[in-house]
Amino acid sequence: DSSARVRSSPGTPEAYGRFEPQLRCSAGGTYDPVCMVRVLNMMGDKVSAAVTTALPEADVIELPYHEVPSADVQGEVLFAAWHGSPVFDHLDALGVDWMHIPGTGIDGWPREILEGRTVTCSRGASAIPIAEFVLASMLAFEKRIPEVWRSEPPEHWNVARLGELAGKTLGVVGFGGIGQAVARRALAFDMRVRALRRRAGAGSPVERVELASDLDDLLASADHVVLAAPATPATQHLIDERALTKVKPGVHLVNIARGSLVDQDALRIALDDGRVAVASLDTVDPEPLPAEHWLYSHPQVRLTAHVSWSSPVAFDRVIEVFMTNLHHYVAGEPLEGVIDVDEGY
Repeated sequence: DSSARVRSSPGTPEAYGRFEPQLRCSAGGTYDPVCMVRVLNMMGDKVSAAVTTALPEADVIELPYHEVPSADVQGEVLFAAWHGSPVFDHLDALGVDWMHIPGTGIDGWPREILEGRTVTCSRGASAIPIAEFVLASMLAFEKRIPEVWRSEPPEHWNVARLGELAGKTLGVVGFGGIGQAVARRALAFDMRVRALRRRAGAGSPVERVELASDLDDLLASADHVVLAAPATPATQHLIDERALTKVKPGVHLVNIARGSLVDQDALRIALDDGRVAVASLDTVDPEPLPAEHWLYSHPQVRLTAHVSWSSPVAFDRVIEVFMTNLHHYVAGEPLEGVIDVDEGY
């Protein structure tokens, strides 16, 4: 039988035969019965189907999230769920060489789970829905949505003070996949786009995007500031009391990265004195945000519950990222989206 084997309770490791990594794939890129890879899957049937369709000679072992894996389970590759599962206490015993995580940020993962093996993330998988969410937030700010919606006759028809994105300056903090997706869409709205990236010497990967010299330079020029940087020790409270003295008065702040990037106490002061006109926050600190927190009721805060990634094809894109890397893995090629535990992303 040349079809892949999907198991919920695997047989012994000997049933797979001796696994030699250098024999995963033939020189021509084709797969044959000796080109085996054992994939441990914590993320359900869609992942199993994708693997078995693309690599018929792979073994896929489905691991229930809440159960300790059997002692005879072995697999080189783990498509992980989110941490908290007892599976992560047994990675060495499982023989996991490469682990793929379904999200982008690693700030919520214990270091001991990530160390000692290659770990990739789903970098770029959520760039499209998040970028669209950012544009929606900026348009809502400029067009005063939902304030302009009416449920009764207004005092005046044909009268409003609405803004435009065209001609405004967007400052993007963090210029990876999400930041670049935001920039491309903002350029289509005839915005001036400036970005701050950690490795500024590499130049801008998006044509017509200017690179700012530093954070102060970017903040001073931007009408809209979008935070798209990872959560690391270096970005903790990047937008703090000092940074908020540098912003262009009346700025719109959008955070779709991590709540830890913003000193929320300092932000409250800047909102109250008008330096920040509106803060559109999809990420806050902590999450979930406690009931009665001031962010829920502040009139200049647009708060959402970390949903900017949401899309009807969100998980399909995560699987696509994993499958691209699985093909790299069986061919002995470098993987994409490898995280650096020390760097924090």
